[in-house]
Amino acid sequence: MKKNISTLLRLCLLFMIAVPVLFLSGCQNVTYRANHQDTWSRIQRRGKVIVGLDDSFVPMGFRQKDGRLVGYDVDLAREVFKQYGIKVDFQTIDWSMKETELKNGTIDCLWNGYSITPQRKKKVAFSRSYLQNAQVLVTQKKNHIENFNDMKGKALGTQTGSTGQQALEDHPKLLQDKIKNKKPILYDTYPDAFIDLNAGRIKGLLMDQVYARYYIDHMANSKAYRIYDNSQMPTDYFGVGMRKGDKTLQRKINAGLAHLQKNGQLRKLNEKWFGTNSNYLGPVEK
Repeated sequence: MKKNISTLLRLCLLFMIAVPVLFLSGCQNVTYRANHQDTWSRIQRRGKVIVGLDDSFVPMGFRQKDGRLVGYDVDLAREVFKQYGIKVDFQTIDWSMKETELKNGTIDCLWNGYSITPQRKKKVAFSRSYLQNAQVLVTQKKNHIENFNDMKGKALGTQTGSTGQQALEDHPKLLQDKIKNKKPILYDTYPDAFIDLNAGRIKGLLMDQVYARYYIDHMANSKAYRIYDNSQMPTDYFGVGMRKGDKTLQRKINAGLAHLQKNGQLRKLNEKWFGTNSNYLGPVEK
């Protein structure tokens, strides 16, 4: 009996050691496939590409009152993949988990006002940039905050995993070192942050310029807000994010964007969503 118990204990010990090793090995295999596998043929077979987005990000991708998904990036993605006979299935994701969703294969790409940054380049491959953006400070005029210095000792909000959060960390002297506790209050979505801004729980909100201007322009009390654009805050550019192994998908998206610029469709989308005929299309990201 003692011999049997001893054998059982040894087996249990081996199992406890083996499971974590197998788990880590599985995680490494997933990462390897994400960095090396080209999935374009699979996308073609199913006739559908899955795009991850935050569906509250106006005007790039958001829900109307009737629940219909609309937006600049929604239109742009559909126009690009229509050239290849591929339908687009938009999947709402937790934006703070976007790269994880991409790596796990639950989505094929990220197309939702996704700024190209050095930190993100380590995790994903990018298409060429197609739209210029910047980070701006949004405040209520009644609080008399007109620049970054006026935020000294005051609470600031931004979205979790956003370019705004990264900009604060990369350039702390511009704003982060001035705000209350030298740390921003993080929100899952910008509409949540606006609720606290309107209630006075935060005094400023650092966010994407394209979002801020569109969102505020469509508010009944739009004149109650001030948008401050600091020239020292670096400009950023939107691109489509995908797994590093998806070289064919990257080429197809780049070629599709270039075609839309050439035939004037990109200009029409800019006019539709931004009221301007700006036609920015940046270089291919390596």
